[in-house]
This record gives sequence, structure tokens and C-alpha cells, in this order.
Amino acid sequence: MRDHPKVLGVIPAHLDSQRLPGKVLLNIGRKPMVHWVYERARQSTLLSGLFVATDSDAVQQYCTSRNIEVLMTGKHPSGSDRLHEVMERTDGDIYVNIQGDEPTIRPEHIELLLRPLLNGESEVTTLKVAIDEASARNPGNVKVVTDKHCRALYFSRFPIPFDRDGKAQIRYFKHIGLYGYTRAALSRFHSLPQSSLELAEKLEQLRYLENGISIYVAETMHNTIGVDTKEDLEKAAAFLATGD
Repeated sequence: MRDHPKVLGVIPAHLDSQRLPGKVLLNIGRKPMVHWVYERARQSTLLSGLFVATDSDAVQQYCTSRNIEVLMTGKHPSGSDRLHEVMERTDGDIYVNIQGDEPTIRPEHIELLLRPLLNGESEVTTLKVAIDEASARNPGNVKVVTDKHCRALYFSRFPIPFDRDGKAQIRYFKHIGLYGYTRAALSRFHSLPQSSLELAEKLEQLRYLENGISIYVAETMHNTIGVDTKEDLEKAAAFLATGD
């Protein structure tokens, strides 16, 4: 690795979303969602480069028309697998997977994600944020439980941990779907078959855990609005209209 690692941010963007088709090109105000993600992510001074990775001609055409660097890829089962193709075509040391449906991302999220990687504490990182019990019951919010050293124990769409007696003061954490990886970790992920837990929960990060690869989970104080539904899109529009 170089004295100063080359950190590449990649925004996987595809159009075949089941719950909200074509969502990355849906407008929030005057710009499509993927444009918001790109503009907010590039505020991070830790990224050596940033581009969109897509298998969609429409996404490529939009990005090209707005001078957003874009790479055309093949079709892949997950964003991390798409990043692996990008990794094979670029020379980064560390890669940041910035979901194309996270238009409220902040530079602070990227900095938190990268700190353990740049310090050599971990090869895979992601984020969590505290949520209330009602939010924990929403399967649209992926929950994460970690050990005392910030390593992920499990991710689930169900509320975890389960408060069996209803007496414990449980803290619930939502997983924010940004990931950081070293080249070696991303290569290892791609070499592994989709795992049974990954397929059951539809959560790609479980491929790491099921194969004994640890994930460092940093806590942020700033929640994001991941867009999966029209209601989410409206919430994101309201947030971004404030200029925050």
C-alpha cells in the first residue's frame, strides 16, 4: 500500500429496484437522487476519486451529461460485487461503497467509515446509528448488534436483540448501508459464494460474517434517509430542502 492510501468512492447505481423502480434517477427537487449522492459524497476530503458504477445506459447518459465520472459494469447480485469489478479496473487501495439510494449522506459518514481502515484496525467497515423501538420494528430498517469492540455480531431486518421479558433497557441500532473495504477484503468477498444467511435476509454483509470475516461498525450521531419507497423519497426531499 502507498504511504498515503488511494481511497476511491464508488456509487453503485442500478435501475431495477423492486420497491421503487428507477429510483436512482427519480428527481429530488431539481436533481435525480444519484446526483445528490455524488455531490454530497464528494465533499469528503479523504476521497482520492469518486464515480458512479452502473449497468444502466440511462444512468450512464445522465452522468456523462453532468460531467459525473461513470463506469459501465456488468450485472451483479450486490453492490459489493459491482465494486469488485470496479476494483479490477482501477488502482485504489481502499474502496468506499456509497449506496446510490442514500441522498442524505454527509462527509462525516465517510470519515467515520475510513478511520479504522486508515489506522489499520480493520479491513471492512460500516456504520450504525441509534434508533427507537418503533423504528426497530420496521423491517425496512436493518438492525445490527455489535460486541464491545465494535465488531458486528449480526445484521437483521427483525428487531435485534430480542427483549424476551420486556424488562431490559435495550438500545437498538440501525445499520447505515455504507461500506469501506481494503482491496484484499473486497477480493475475498467476491471469491465467496452467496451465503445462506445473505440470501435469507437479503443482506450482502452477512456473506462476510458467515465466512468468519469481521466487520468494524462505527457509530454516527447522524441518521440517513435511505430511499426505498415514495414516502422515503418525500422525506429525503424535505430534508435536502433545508440545505443541511
